[in-house]
Amino acid sequence: MSLAPRVVLVHRTTEYEELVAHHGTHGQAAFFLSSRGRDIAEVAERHRRTRRALAEVTSAIPLTWRQTLVERGDLDRFLFAPEDVVVVVGQDGLVANVAKYLAGQPVVGIDTDPGRNPGVLVRHRPGDAAALLPAVRTSAVDELTMVEAVADDTQRIVALNEIYLGAAGHQTARYRLGLEGDGGVVEAQASSGVLVGTGTGATGWIRSVWQERGAALTALSLPRPTDDRLLWFVREAWPSPATGTSLVAGELAASARLTLTVESERLIAFGDGMEGDALQLTWGQSVRVGVAGTSLRLVG
Repeated sequence: MSLAPRVVLVHRTTEYEELVAHHGTHGQAAFFLSSRGRDIAEVAERHRRTRRALAEVTSAIPLTWRQTLVERGDLDRFLFAPEDVVVVVGQDGLVANVAKYLAGQPVVGIDTDPGRNPGVLVRHRPGDAAALLPAVRTSAVDELTMVEAVADDTQRIVALNEIYLGAAGHQTARYRLGLEGDGGVVEAQASSGVLVGTGTGATGWIRSVWQERGAALTALSLPRPTDDRLLWFVREAWPSPATGTSLVAGELAASARLTLTVESERLIAFGDGMEGDALQLTWGQSVRVGVAGTSLRLVG
């Protein structure tokens, strides 16, 4: 007898909850914001919308299904099961935060604040859950490409939007950068780090870098979320007698890999802004970055 599906409801502590936890009471939080020309009513209303959305989605879960609630900060300690249905209730970024911990489970994104969120990944409203959940196993899904970084000591990290490789605190990172299968060209660099992103990331950080480079990247088109290719950028490469700036941007096909060998005391690699869950890299270590073997199965 197979197990009934388990719905894993992923949410994030609201701004209001963080304010009250920090200041002790609603009144003290309200006073703090008012002293800075802000009104707590706006923050409290967003909190209420989020809680209403979470309650509405919870009530839509079929009675025979199991369910559990996971806060964003606990994702790295939560064990997902193969039969899970993951329902993200919040913002687009929360879908990216959970993606790295999954292995093919379907994901439903519920937008708690339509109009404020872009809705790229949280495509549904709370009221849609009653119809979506019973049919989720047979629903059409988009297979969103992910990016992975694998170190020579087997450390591995996966991300939906982008992976950043650089110094903790964003000081100057020193390393040797190369492209596998590109004639063995390797360049010593000093920069603010390297960014490698997907088509999903092309709606965020990757897009902003791409736009800043402007006419210099006219031949480098942004990928779509389902495309098996990545874009990479070196941030603020510094030219010197010992470091170059000839390898600063490019595209990685599905089988291609960008390699980085550390020449700093310590560098890190983290995905989708989760710096607390990063690879730790020391002098002489190497890391390979490319298209991940897994994708995010997002219910359309």
